[in-house]
Amino acid sequence: MKITNITPYVSMPINDLPWIFVVVDTDEGISGVGECSDYRSTGLLTRGIEWVKRELVGQEARNIENAWQTIFHTFDDLNGRGFVSHLISAIDIALWDIKGKALGAPIYQLLGGPVRERVPLYTHVQDWNSDAGGPDDAAKAALATKQAGYEAIKTDPFPTDHSPNAGYSGPAEVERLTPESIRKSVEWMEAIRGAVGPDFELMVDAHARFDVASAIEAARALEPINLVWLEEPIHVENHNALRQVRENVRVPLCIGERHFTRWDYNEILNNRLVDYVMPDVAWCGGISELRRIAAMAEVQYIRISPHDALGPVSIAAGFQVCMTTPNLYRQECLHTWFDTFEKVINPMFDVRDGSIYPTDRAGLGIELNMDTVQRYLIDPDTREYLNIDSADEDATGKWIR
Repeated sequence: MKITNITPYVSMPINDLPWIFVVVDTDEGISGVGECSDYRSTGLLTRGIEWVKRELVGQEARNIENAWQTIFHTFDDLNGRGFVSHLISAIDIALWDIKGKALGAPIYQLLGGPVRERVPLYTHVQDWNSDAGGPDDAAKAALATKQAGYEAIKTDPFPTDHSPNAGYSGPAEVERLTPESIRKSVEWMEAIRGAVGPDFELMVDAHARFDVASAIEAARALEPINLVWLEEPIHVENHNALRQVRENVRVPLCIGERHFTRWDYNEILNNRLVDYVMPDVAWCGGISELRRIAAMAEVQYIRISPHDALGPVSIAAGFQVCMTTPNLYRQECLHTWFDTFEKVINPMFDVRDGSIYPTDRAGLGIELNMDTVQRYLIDPDTREYLNIDSADEDATGKWIR
């Protein structure tokens, strides 16, 4: 079964949230879908898919590992992480989808079969910087999310302070938390904790913004909230700095969305610098690599919680791995996007009571609704809609990172 074509589609049904879907066709009429959605690099990635197409068309679609290694080593002068691992992810996911369809089995069965009956999710409420109200509004959203059946929530409670006293003027600098910012963050989390109760699972995301001193002070201040984890407390490039945070706080730590292949995780896991890792299946190298990273974490008794805060194909792919992963914590989602997912994929996941349940559908278990995908196509560089007016009400929904 040979690969005959690879086609990227950049579709944006939710305002400012482009999804990069990649369809791989074969000479036996079986097609698979992958995803490598990224917050900003849509033009770069779609051009990268065209480069990958030249390497893979004509290759055997069933040889997933060969395709993985071909892309990784063809572009190794760019480093195999980040841009390259995004490209690998889309192709890897699509090829697993093809293999599952060809064999008439869900991907999780091809990975060894399920170790659980369902995959529990965690979701989000608004961040401080999302302009969606204050602590009371976040608390109301958290309570509504709990009542909808979810058992765990994440938020970023840290205000970005551009005042002269804060000493931070923009993203060219490492951000510093002032005492006032930390106080406001604590108030945000206290409001949410008060709404959901003492036993509900809460996580805090710092989005890799802060210096070491700020991260340590924030973690200490948030300790009474009883967090599952503090995520990406500092910029991710310096493991020695992460170790300094690790040795000076009592809140569990999590990293991963800005780390990619197994080589990025090796030192972190072996040195036990964190308590949780969160690779993104659409960025780290696809189903194949997420599976390998999960196994590496299992050896260290560290739980994995896939970062899946983008499109529906990414969620579907991560779910397949989660079904077979013994050391799973939860899979990430933004449940407020599920109504849009229902328009983009067919059928929608079986989501009940804060979990995704498996089906016996082959491959990923979903297909793209190409009418919707085509309707919301955008220019990858300008992000202008190609087929509808940008003021279309359906395409102006707000999203929360």
